[in-house]
Amino acid sequence: MQIAAWQALSAPADIATNLARLDESARRAAAEGAALLITPEMFLTGYVLGGNAPIALASGNGAGAPVGFLIASLVMLIFSVGFVAMTPHVKEAGAFFSYVTLGLGRRLGLGTAFMALVAYTAIQAGVYGYMGWAVGDFVRHSGGPAIPWWIYSLLTVAIVAYLGYRHIELSAKVLGVALVLEIAVVVIMNLTIFADGGAHGIEFSSFTPSAALTSGLGVAVLFALTGFIGFEATAVFRDEARQPARTIPRATYLAVLIIGVFYTLSVWALVVANGAGEVAGIAQKTLDGDANLLLDTAERYTGGVMRDLMQVLLLTSLFACVLSFHNVLARYQFTLARQGTLPRRLARIHPRHRAPSHASLVQTLTALALMLLCLALGLDPLTQVFGYMAGIATVGMIALMLLTTLASLAFFRRHPELAGRRHWQTRIAPSLAAVLLLASLALVLSNFTLVTGGSVGISALLALIPLLALLAGALFGRARSVAGEAPLSPPRAGAY
Repeated sequence: MQIAAWQALSAPADIATNLARLDESARRAAAEGAALLITPEMFLTGYVLGGNAPIALASGNGAGAPVGFLIASLVMLIFSVGFVAMTPHVKEAGAFFSYVTLGLGRRLGLGTAFMALVAYTAIQAGVYGYMGWAVGDFVRHSGGPAIPWWIYSLLTVAIVAYLGYRHIELSAKVLGVALVLEIAVVVIMNLTIFADGGAHGIEFSSFTPSAALTSGLGVAVLFALTGFIGFEATAVFRDEARQPARTIPRATYLAVLIIGVFYTLSVWALVVANGAGEVAGIAQKTLDGDANLLLDTAERYTGGVMRDLMQVLLLTSLFACVLSFHNVLARYQFTLARQGTLPRRLARIHPRHRAPSHASLVQTLTALALMLLCLALGLDPLTQVFGYMAGIATVGMIALMLLTTLASLAFFRRHPELAGRRHWQTRIAPSLAAVLLLASLALVLSNFTLVTGGSVGISALLALIPLLALLAGALFGRARSVAGEAPLSPPRAGAY
């Protein structure tokens, strides 16, 4: 459906005029680059702590799950070093695919772009499914009618379509309020748990080798890494920052540090609150629908009012997440369209809202098609829609970061004059990141059946989807090159 929509919107547009409009409006909306801090991973709080954490605790390494989140945070931080070092030399707002194009060439750059679109679209669809289930659960437990999950999911698609079609400033306001509230409530719960002493005192057993280094560590790392999907949004919105050479590195490091510490401490707090020996069982009951690890813990330590507030904020967190992913995907398509890779009409800017409205519309149609497909297949919104899509997105994200790290190494090797004496930023850290990302990918793939809950065949197919997207993009780039067309305009090397 997405390809058909692209073809339907393939009329040419005045790209130069569109870029001028976007730049003018974006600089007003992102004064001093503050909007770069409103990145998707900051809105995964609800599904990371409400959905991913129970899976990591029940199917992963149990009480050692906080180490999985810590490992994921360290991997992201080391990756950020090479990513940030290369940022001043990347002129396009395409994030990972712009980096790969500059470092590894046009064909792999286009393959990376295709894989990123698939990964982001998958996780957005997964969260739409989770959102539908969560809203339905909230309504039922509040005494309301039992309405099918897909009704709520489609309603969410409609609301996101309205906000995403309009100016980013409106979206940023909605996202900012949700971010502050959800983090504040979780921090209050965490502080209360540690102040109270938890179920058996403040336990540090989560960080011992016997608890952390078990066969389920890969599952914990997988679902921890999922919490960082959207990490590259600080670069995707570079056109909407006044000084991207300064604001993007700051926003990148700040996002990784805040989210990494926040998730690690919050998952550890859940372990302390329920007991290292009991938390895996409670998490399994959550997956079975007989309990709710996050909300029950909040009620036990902070009261029923805080539980209700947290449940509402869980929903706002999920909504903010899909809205933010919608914005990122629309701008991904906008960047590809203005380079001529996708139909140029997707690069049009709405004359009044000053947002990439055509790309936003295509993304809405894509989300709608995926929700209808999940409904037709009879998939469970939590264990299948969310679980399958999160797995696809995580494999895709790790592969994207690995390619970006290799691109950073290749770029500075070709341009030693730009690397200078910064050996840590341009050689050591990217090399270490490449090793860590390969290890993370191996852990994820070796435990992938636990994530999907399906057969080996289904799991293998899901894991192959982002890699097939990479191959399709590279082959598409090769075909365009043979036909005499530039498959992707490479970003220009040079400092701002």
